[in-house]
Amino acid sequence: MNFDQIAALVVLAGVIVALVHGKLRADVVALTGAALLLMLGVVRPVEVQGAFASPAVIALAGLFVIAYAIELSGLLAWLIRKAQGLTRVMGSQAIWMVIAACGSVGGFLNNTPVVVLAAPVVRDMATSLNLSPKRFLMPLSYVVVLGGLLTLIGTSTNLLVNDMARNAGQPVFGLFDITGVGLIIALAGGLYLYFVGARQLDRPARFDEVRMRRRQLAAERVQARAAASQRSAGWLGRLFRQAVPVYRPDGSGDAVLGDVALYEEGAHKPLQPMQAAVSIVIFLGVILVSALNIAPIAAAAFAGAVLLILLRVITADEAYAGLRPEILLLIAGMVVVGMAIEVTGLASAAASGLIDIVRPLGPMGALIIFYGVTLFATELLSNATVAVLITPVAVALAESLGVDPRPFLVAVMMAASAAFATPFGYQTNVLVFNMAGYSYLDFVRVGVPLNLVTWAAAMVAIPIFFPF
Repeated sequence: MNFDQIAALVVLAGVIVALVHGKLRADVVALTGAALLLMLGVVRPVEVQGAFASPAVIALAGLFVIAYAIELSGLLAWLIRKAQGLTRVMGSQAIWMVIAACGSVGGFLNNTPVVVLAAPVVRDMATSLNLSPKRFLMPLSYVVVLGGLLTLIGTSTNLLVNDMARNAGQPVFGLFDITGVGLIIALAGGLYLYFVGARQLDRPARFDEVRMRRRQLAAERVQARAAASQRSAGWLGRLFRQAVPVYRPDGSGDAVLGDVALYEEGAHKPLQPMQAAVSIVIFLGVILVSALNIAPIAAAAFAGAVLLILLRVITADEAYAGLRPEILLLIAGMVVVGMAIEVTGLASAAASGLIDIVRPLGPMGALIIFYGVTLFATELLSNATVAVLITPVAVALAESLGVDPRPFLVAVMMAASAAFATPFGYQTNVLVFNMAGYSYLDFVRVGVPLNLVTWAAAMVAIPIFFPF
């Protein structure tokens, strides 16, 4: 191994250890790794510059602003509140209709605000029917995550894998290229949750109440501490006044909204019809422009975000508040780490080691094992980290087997978002974990079988839509 490979491997190991240890924020860890690689000469300044200006980062920034404008308009909250009226007519089936609708929305909007707005409504609908909210809140999170598999913009992971594949010389994916695969996986997962998973979550009502009260008290203490720190944080505290960052204990998760008060605040936002109409028109315009290949998704999303400001639908300050810089910087930093793995030849070396194991199994066997490795890694590390680390290996592995890399790239997109076995595998899991008072084992009992169901569905769907 040469110096660059050793340096890249040491930095990679350090980043992973720091993420698992959890004492530092994930975005700080990623940026530190990028800085070390730059200082050691493993990557060049132009490559770091390219990471921060990558299409994935630009597209996400624009989409975050557009989604925030829709959230501020009160449209999503209004639609979800209207669904409460169905409870009197359809009973518990109305709750599942709301969950399914949220999953569909998750294919186009950021998952976190969708769950923040829908969670109190789902809880109240369940309570009005004298049913435990625990039976529905975890499926809500899971279904919204599954909805993110439906389109290229459904989750940041999809955009990041697409960007990394482009850097490796592969053709980019269209907005709806992965919809067929994502739909099959989402349907399989949704049916499991409806017929099996939700039934695993039933608990005696008194037990639920005690647990939820304990969670509420803990959340109130966290909220009080956060409010005190925000008052002393000056302009930075005011910028993030609506969010209490909650990170996965292993440090690898994205920041999420952990303030319980946000549930109620978000669910009761007044509808502003004009703001909502303009936001939706611009969002649909971005989707249409991208789907028709008139402009790349990054350009369309960026233009849409700027147009919202020019039309005064949102102010510049509100646009900045909706950017979620902790996610953008995490992705940019991890892209630099991924570049180092690729340019130093570590990805090719890893693929060579893996190919010796999977060659006798053929492309399909390799895909099954590769999906499982990605799925396992996602339970330990953040989606962005896994996407950056695994994507170069996917391309190198496919080329070593002499097959099209696209099935393996789609497998990374699907598996890197399918983190269901722990409450910290995805940010929306943390939201419902805090709200409903689940135990860690609740997620294990429901999430592990869901991982297996979606894994099997992916192995059926991927070769159909993306042959080797």
